[in-house]
Amino acid sequence: MQLSVIIPVYNERDTIRAIIDRVDAVELDKEIIIVDDYSTDGTGDILTAIDKPQITVVSHNKNRGKGAALRTGLRAATGDFVIIQDADLEYDPVDYHKLIAVVDEENAGVVYGSRLTGTRPIMAVRHWVGNRLLTGLTNVLYGSSLTDMETCYKLIRRTVLEEIEIVSNRFNVEPEITAKLLKKGLTIYEVPISYTGRSFADGKKISWFDFVSAIWTLLKNRVSS
Repeated sequence: MQLSVIIPVYNERDTIRAIIDRVDAVELDKEIIIVDDYSTDGTGDILTAIDKPQITVVSHNKNRGKGAALRTGLRAATGDFVIIQDADLEYDPVDYHKLIAVVDEENAGVVYGSRLTGTRPIMAVRHWVGNRLLTGLTNVLYGSSLTDMETCYKLIRRTVLEEIEIVSNRFNVEPEITAKLLKKGLTIYEVPISYTGRSFADGKKISWFDFVSAIWTLLKNRVSS
């Protein structure tokens, strides 16, 4: 199995080198696709200097959002499975093996890495509560039993993703993908992963607007044909 790792990046000069090294160090058959969403802090200069055959860098000519960056990355992906990797060091690429193990054991087409099983992860209270509320709403609307709908680590068979029209441009791409997978009747497996959240002072970008947008995205996709 070849894995396509898509890394959407926007103004992450302090962490981009480290996350690339961590992903590159994971011993898997993989390609790394980095989408620079019009960074203005020097991230682009760092990416321009990369010269590794397994790493592809694509740049936007304006800031379009995480969802748009994901669509750009998917157009370049060739692997059997795709996983999204944030560039902020909150998630540990070593956990890829945990998700892939579920694919091998269950012949799964979709596996989520859950931050919210067991003890509470290193995460601000408002983010923990927000994630719980959004996951609970997802379960009510779609009859699922997920523990972490908003997780970045969504390992999905590429052919499955190609059957989904992703239209969200911002962080609401997470509930959109989940809603459309569930509406297709696909089983979403989950496995616990590690997580170390960062603060807004450290550069976290998600906000209350994205919480409201996620609710709207879940409701809209529930009633759409």
